[in-house]
Amino acid sequence: MSVSLVNPQNLIIVLTEMCKPTPYLYRIFNRHKAEILISFHIMQRFLLVLIFLVSLSSCAVKKHADISYLSSPELEIKSDGEIPKLNVFNARKISEEKKPVLIFVYGGNWNTGNKDIYGFLGRNFVKHGVVSVLPNYTLSPKANYDTMAKQVAEAIKWTQDNIAAYGGDPTRIYLTGHSAGGHLVALAALNPKYNINPKDISGIILNDAAALDMKHYLENNPPTTENDYLTTWTNDPAKWQDASPVYFLSEKSPPFKIYLGSKTYQSIKTANARFLEELHNYQPEVQAQILEKKHIPMVLQYFWPWSKRYDEIVEFMGVSK
Repeated sequence: MSVSLVNPQNLIIVLTEMCKPTPYLYRIFNRHKAEILISFHIMQRFLLVLIFLVSLSSCAVKKHADISYLSSPELEIKSDGEIPKLNVFNARKISEEKKPVLIFVYGGNWNTGNKDIYGFLGRNFVKHGVVSVLPNYTLSPKANYDTMAKQVAEAIKWTQDNIAAYGGDPTRIYLTGHSAGGHLVALAALNPKYNINPKDISGIILNDAAALDMKHYLENNPPTTENDYLTTWTNDPAKWQDASPVYFLSEKSPPFKIYLGSKTYQSIKTANARFLEELHNYQPEVQAQILEKKHIPMVLQYFWPWSKRYDEIVEFMGVSK
């Protein structure tokens, strides 16, 4: 019996079967070669239309690139040959009503990453009624965790002082970060040495955040030169605690929303569990939202403007639609 593969449901079945061993794939392809090729042509056209529509929607968003935000010369440490700067994304037409602001800090094991990779996230949040700020920071081995956190704190202070000019509300600043970025936003906001008033942060969204209790991790896995950890964390146990956001939670801490991948690294699961246990002393209602994803897909999901994460986060931010 002949089966039409042009039907999207049948195409999904075929694509699923194509993931099976090669001999099976060979038979399936030869049996339905013509219809598979037709279906792929249809998919190709659909993707072109989708890209076109996404590009049109991007026209409503304005990017302000490479803005200097560091006020202290000692923090102007080059990374990849450049002093860290930040990007701001806002609506091309700024309304009189100020929008809530989201500062996103990327991850990358503290030694890789760049703000420009995540422009899609900045743009997509603007489409959901938010002004986005994406800073770079100096990577290890050029800097350690303390320098990075100081730079993130500087980005927060810059946003407080300047975001109104971009249509943002400086009284509604939220922080978010993936992996190492989650660690840095939490540390900058919670550790009082970075001089961020917790009352000035409306909320923190952690996305598969790493190193929330780096003291516990490094006591069991002492740092080496691998992954530049000796530079990032030092070999001083007192610094490990200073670098761990969990030890600075209090009744003054901003509200938290936490995402965790069910297939992420065990070290991240352990750190988040320890962080939540301590957080429950002050915010007992907070629970991690578990998503069936590995570590990297936890941030890649933001590529799609229709991701449920946007709706969930803007609801947490109190954005009215």
